[in-house]
Amino acid sequence: MAGFPSVKPARRTEKIEYAVRDIVLTAQEAARRGRELLFLNIGDPIQYDFETPRPLIEATYRAMCENLTGYSASSGVDEAIEAIRNEARRHGFEPVDIFVTTGASEAIDFALTALVNAGENVLVPYPGYPLYTAILAKLEAQPNPYYLKEEDGWQPDPEEIEAKINENTRAIVLINPNNPTGAVFSREILEAIVEIARRHHLVILSDEIYDKLVFDGQKHYSIAALAPDVPVVTFNGLSKCYLAPGFRIGWGIVSGPKEVVEDYIEAIHKLARARLSTSHPKQYAIPVALDGDHDHLPQVLEKLRRRRDLTYKMLNEIPGISCVRPEGAFYAFPRIEVPGVSDREFVRELILETGVVVVHGSGFGQVPGTAHFRVVFLPPEEVLFKAYTRLAEFAEKFFRKYGFNGA
Repeated sequence: MAGFPSVKPARRTEKIEYAVRDIVLTAQEAARRGRELLFLNIGDPIQYDFETPRPLIEATYRAMCENLTGYSASSGVDEAIEAIRNEARRHGFEPVDIFVTTGASEAIDFALTALVNAGENVLVPYPGYPLYTAILAKLEAQPNPYYLKEEDGWQPDPEEIEAKINENTRAIVLINPNNPTGAVFSREILEAIVEIARRHHLVILSDEIYDKLVFDGQKHYSIAALAPDVPVVTFNGLSKCYLAPGFRIGWGIVSGPKEVVEDYIEAIHKLARARLSTSHPKQYAIPVALDGDHDHLPQVLEKLRRRRDLTYKMLNEIPGISCVRPEGAFYAFPRIEVPGVSDREFVRELILETGVVVVHGSGFGQVPGTAHFRVVFLPPEEVLFKAYTRLAEFAEKFFRKYGFNGA
């Protein structure tokens, strides 16, 4: 139409970045150049050699055959909510409220949207999952980063967290086990964070989507179990431990004193009602997953442990790169030790020249002056071996431009 001006997007979208998906554009360019792509960028087990457990699929199919295909209650079906309640109790805490969502991502969106006003801030871990900063940008609120300590196995620093709090701070985000570092946080540090939240009247938002994917005898602690008198929203879902990311089924569990959280819960439920409901039949996979025998987990953990070990060994053998040993999830966050190297440039050239698709560390946040990249060690060992071999050959040539000779 002649004279029709271009549609201007809202300013709130200008700061939204999601590096995990955005990097696919560079991968597509590499594919056009004829590169064989080796994807180490997406935390989707189904893209590799993992399968959704049959009982989850059969439970969903039965629900569909029983015509449970209309809208459900906005907060979720009773069977799913009761299973989530029992799971929380197994983790050592009592829910005040539970809401079932379209993936854990929607639960996180609801929890932040119901809590944070424009101009306020939330303490988020750097490095951390970029969804949190994207949602805060949409809300015209601010991420208030605290830096995980690489020298301490990527554990949080409670003293730094407390030092970052100001009059506009509303909440502390934890991702445990952590994406992108694979760190599993210690009980001592979690208890220190609980005390900070208690002292400053902050909500804790705890992302525990990888809670059953821990290695080497590590123990995962739900922070809500350590904080019965503090408002906590715990996020989880079927995507990772239960290998069903495409189901898009997650949930949030609100705990803490009922009189403290009841208005906040109602605000969350307003958002849930406004979007009607999440997928009805797939909610019936929740009790099967949570109350089931978890037969799939030993094989999953053994695969991931071997792939973790290969990742840790091969990355640390590359001159100019170091990597902290991941303790959980399926990510590693290696550091580029060569001074002056841009992680964005390194990753872009790596993808275009070798087809090895990783994600630049700045997309997750990192200490200023450092450079990292994230790898996903979900692929089979032969794919990982090929990818890390290409990475080592590329790094040797790339680092020479910065005067690094591999010593």
